[in-house]
Amino acid sequence: MRLTIVVVMCGLLGGVGSAVAEDGLIARWPLAGDTNDQSPHRLHGRLHDVEFVTDETLGRPVASFNGRSSWIDVPAHEHLAIGRSDFSISARVRIDETQDDVPGDVISRYDAGSRRGFHLAVKTNAGVTFTQANARQLQFGIDDNRAVSTWTDCGRPGNAVLAFALCEFDGDLYAGTCEPGPDESGRVYRYGDDGTWIDCGAPDGSNAVTSLAVFDGALYAGTGKYRLRGSSLPESENETLGGRIFRYDGDSRWIDCGRLPETEAVGGLVVYRGHLYASSLYRPAGFFRYDGATTWTDCGCPVRPDDLPGDTTHMRVEAMGVFDGWLYATSYDGGRVFRFDGERWFDCGQLGDNTQTYAFAVRQGRLYVGTWPSGRVYRFEEPHEWTDVGRLGDELEVMGMLVHNGRLIAGTLPLAEVYEYDGGTTWKRLSQLDHTPEVRYRRAWTMAEHAGQVFCSTLPSGHVHSWRAGRVAMSGTALGPGWHHVAAIRTGSTIEMYVDGKLAAREEGDEIGEYDLDCGKPLRIGAGPNDFFKGRLSDVRVYGRALSATEIQTLANP
Repeated sequence: MRLTIVVVMCGLLGGVGSAVAEDGLIARWPLAGDTNDQSPHRLHGRLHDVEFVTDETLGRPVASFNGRSSWIDVPAHEHLAIGRSDFSISARVRIDETQDDVPGDVISRYDAGSRRGFHLAVKTNAGVTFTQANARQLQFGIDDNRAVSTWTDCGRPGNAVLAFALCEFDGDLYAGTCEPGPDESGRVYRYGDDGTWIDCGAPDGSNAVTSLAVFDGALYAGTGKYRLRGSSLPESENETLGGRIFRYDGDSRWIDCGRLPETEAVGGLVVYRGHLYASSLYRPAGFFRYDGATTWTDCGCPVRPDDLPGDTTHMRVEAMGVFDGWLYATSYDGGRVFRFDGERWFDCGQLGDNTQTYAFAVRQGRLYVGTWPSGRVYRFEEPHEWTDVGRLGDELEVMGMLVHNGRLIAGTLPLAEVYEYDGGTTWKRLSQLDHTPEVRYRRAWTMAEHAGQVFCSTLPSGHVHSWRAGRVAMSGTALGPGWHHVAAIRTGSTIEMYVDGKLAAREEGDEIGEYDLDCGKPLRIGAGPNDFFKGRLSDVRVYGRALSATEIQTLANP
């Protein structure tokens, strides 16, 4: 049997050519007031905390998902057994515009234990150490427990001792470096199609570009004087302070967007509820909102909890991510995590006996955090309640983390190893990425997804490495507000995604047609290996064949 699932995100439901609507249709859930399947197979869904609302644009009922507890599951059935067949996914989708959560999975049928199945999701990877590495990017992933066993060395951007930040912007991967020589400065590089790193200039004279983020369709960079002794390396002879934010203007041009008050190095950058926020890497603690031009408004930092000794009043916030309506922040003070609602900070407690927290990742609707010096990852349950999900080998620090095609992976110190989460408290070692001799610390520092792969930077070699699990087609640009039509297709040795009738991504490989995607799990609408979906869905369809480009355009423009 050949299965096609097409996710359609567009305007009016309207009439669609009968040949497209019926030929090979396995299931169709209009989601216009219930979860009934209108195909002859009657694969009705089961509702979990989904509301039906009248959409102001479409003028009819649609399904609204809250991003925390909403999903629809369709029991496993022989008609949904994809196996090695061609398939396509169709649905109409509107992403929530508040940007206070990971957008999440539109539709999936995936088993984390066997690492088999597919998912279609809108991904945001924020708080990957200090950077918002990916923002609202559509991904279509398939897997049959096939992971590339080795990591590929993608070279060294410039004279980097490390790429402090990695970020996908407008279809390209960018790296912000630390280059500590007396006549050097931190720069931004773009990864070229030929595998080289293209110099995009130095925003200022400090030794590092510490963080990157995409905001309002532009790439922003934070700079800093990185204290290399924190990585047990000789201090930089470059004494120039950073603490400034810049907006990329193409080629090697950068527009100065102002300096964070009393800040020598920018910590995290993140977009939350339509604003760009930045933090200070070092003391004094600082947390600021960008209000245009060169204006940064002090939004205050968390007050030191009564149970935490110390000689400073306010706590530093470093890596920042968004999840379930909050802005979350790690801290170098007391091994804690804090969260912010746009006005006030709240303490979420200490993670074990750790003194520092480092990075965030969202997996299966749950928030995970890396720590020092236990080298453990913790899962957030509720404020002051954290579940220890295990130590990564004998490592001491967990740095960049993200979920790649259903798999949670993380980088470490002191050996710059990378691990994959295997459930419970078990982590599987994948590789060591940095083998620099005669140094105390090696770091697998930060990560980003690009071109269907995950990229990881290292210290002190300064090299960037890539790896992939299964196959992922991902759009290079953020999915914008409003309704869209998206189609995700496997046909032979190719997977493709279309957005509003136009090809957005394609991955090719001889093995793609060999992937057996029948995982035996229920099909889920609004949930999957990443996060619960936040937004609105309508007219979700599954087809038992690969739709043509013409048919997709018909669905996109009924």
